[in-house]
Amino acid sequence: MDASTTVTPPIPPAATHPRTPAFGHKQTVSGPSVWTAGIRGRLARRLQHSQSHRKRPTIDPTASIIATLTGVGVAGLIILGSDSLRHFDWVLLPYAMASIFCAAAVAYRYTVWLQRPPTKRYWYQGWRLFWQGGVLRNSVMLGRQLFDNFATQRFIANRSRVRWLMHVCLSWGGTLAFAITFPLVFGWLHFETPADDLHTYQVIFLGVKVQEFSVDSIAAFLSFNALNISAVLVLVGVGLAIQRRLTEPGTISLQQFGNDVLPILLLFLVAVTGLGLTVSARWLNGHGFTFIAITHAASVIAMLLYLPFGKFFHIFQRPAQLGVAFYKRAAQVDRQALCQVCKEPYASQMQIDDLKDVLGELDFQYQLDHSLHYQDVCPPCRRRLLARNQGLTMPYSDDPFADTAEPSPPSASSVA
Repeated sequence: MDASTTVTPPIPPAATHPRTPAFGHKQTVSGPSVWTAGIRGRLARRLQHSQSHRKRPTIDPTASIIATLTGVGVAGLIILGSDSLRHFDWVLLPYAMASIFCAAAVAYRYTVWLQRPPTKRYWYQGWRLFWQGGVLRNSVMLGRQLFDNFATQRFIANRSRVRWLMHVCLSWGGTLAFAITFPLVFGWLHFETPADDLHTYQVIFLGVKVQEFSVDSIAAFLSFNALNISAVLVLVGVGLAIQRRLTEPGTISLQQFGNDVLPILLLFLVAVTGLGLTVSARWLNGHGFTFIAITHAASVIAMLLYLPFGKFFHIFQRPAQLGVAFYKRAAQVDRQALCQVCKEPYASQMQIDDLKDVLGELDFQYQLDHSLHYQDVCPPCRRRLLARNQGLTMPYSDDPFADTAEPSPPSASSVA
């Protein structure tokens, strides 16, 4: 072979390529890194794992049982709370049926969500840390977390005041509406007027008189207009949400109709039709009341059917995330994990162990060798690992982090 001929040295197959040693050891490699072979192997196992998952039933048996029990439980509570349906308004039957379906669907999806390895790990560790660190002390912390995350929603105020006001109006308006509507629909709450005093209303909850007020009192005004107040709060929140989704470029580029726009439209329709019932009854002599009532019922039922499957589901996910606060607190005082390369602390050992377990349950194999796991390496060293293995894939490339000088590439005559 002529010496002037350009010859590319042969690249050994990835399967026969020597294994990448630990950091700090010299290695001379010409050809693809074993890291590539490892990725190929993990992809093959992942494909096999995903194919085995496809054979599983699409309906989760455990979640189905819990959803069924939840639906039956809600129906039973309606019967018991309404005194064997004595105080149940049959005109509101569609609302009740939609509520039963909504409760069952939420229970099903919540159960499936809790079975996911990351969620299951946080759920288990959150409760373990709650009972382990002192119930009284943790109960106070949990109450503070509920106040900050639900009552005042301070975590949103740190991002944007306008966004915080939007969430507070939607949250408190929706909570007030549900707190009034569900007891009324289920027959748990009703009003009675004594025969000898027609100017007095008695509030009966689960068969027990809890309040009595005059029809001309402030309590009567607030009670009879509570749903209107909640509708106004929701409309303020909806208006701010629409303004944000029409003006913020980042929100516009990422929003989806089913997950972002549809919930706003449903809330708007429910609030407007609810106020429309009051306007029709008080100032329009009942004109259009039937149409508004049917539209309001349809919008409320649509929202209840959508609630378990759309963005509203985060209402039920958020309380479960309170356990993260206990996890973070424990991580601050827990033994710290030391990087196996630079020997510097970089995270809680509990968090690293949980992450290894979750990755294993998800069939992500990050074991570098028999003793070293990818999670045992701190992020700066991982970046060096990435650069190192990329360098090893280059022709005539030695270990870029080796202390010795690079050997000369093979000559054309030696290859020939």
